[in-house]
Amino acid sequence: MLVSEHVGQFFLDGEGSRDRLEYTEYGAGDSWVVLLPGQLMPRRMHQPLARHLAAQGLHVVTLDPLGHGRSDRPADPLAYSVPAFGQQVVALLDHLGASQAVIGGTSLGANVSLEVAATAPDRVRGLLLEMPVLDNALEAGILAFSPLLLAARFAPFTITAVRRLTRPVPRGVVPFWAGIALDTLDQRADAVAAVVHGLFFGRIAPSAAERRAITAPALVVGHGRDPIHPAADAAMLADEMPAGELVRARSILEWRTSPQRLDALAADFCLGAWRSASRRSRRA
Repeated sequence: MLVSEHVGQFFLDGEGSRDRLEYTEYGAGDSWVVLLPGQLMPRRMHQPLARHLAAQGLHVVTLDPLGHGRSDRPADPLAYSVPAFGQQVVALLDHLGASQAVIGGTSLGANVSLEVAATAPDRVRGLLLEMPVLDNALEAGILAFSPLLLAARFAPFTITAVRRLTRPVPRGVVPFWAGIALDTLDQRADAVAAVVHGLFFGRIAPSAAERRAITAPALVVGHGRDPIHPAADAAMLADEMPAGELVRARSILEWRTSPQRLDALAADFCLGAWRSASRRSRRA
């Protein structure tokens, strides 16, 4: 089934700044789904899932948060935090005229989705969370991203060199996920340093008490053998939330290379979240 796709943008006004954010819209209708990428990755990583969900009748939007993809990339660490990204999702919903949406994402995108549910619960119909980064991921996250922060701060030429090597490669001639990797490597050193610094020293996710208060239905996808996104975090989160459900991926690559099973589960979850809400509305 073919669905319409188009790129849009909106602006956020801050203290002395005006930042542009870009998104892609798939399909139409009032059953909204917002998908958020992993840290430093482009929104295009969710294109296959977005197309699948839109083909099932959902209205899907993929967003590049500030510092990601084709959105603006200010070099100010104060511009980046999970709460700030959550506010950007709410601003997107306001821009689209969507009162509610199923909010979901991968890694950082999952944490931002939780932030929206904790701070603006009336805007969240459900949560589609892959690889949340919580208590059990702290040490691995520091080990993984500290070298990137140090390189961006003290050896910015390394980030620039990688960008110069990867940017000329035509994305249309490489496999899809190779293109996503190339887009992720297309970074500016000052912006990378700001993003990682802002996330390191800010709130990375709602507290356990806040997570236990989230009543929206949630589908949590966890992977084994992934120290940065430990399966223990996904299992803990699904157990904490009153309406949480855990799905174990067969491998960290399942949703990338053999997505049929997880795509179907995601579509059923999103459609179910909207159907149950419609039943509640009719009863009211």
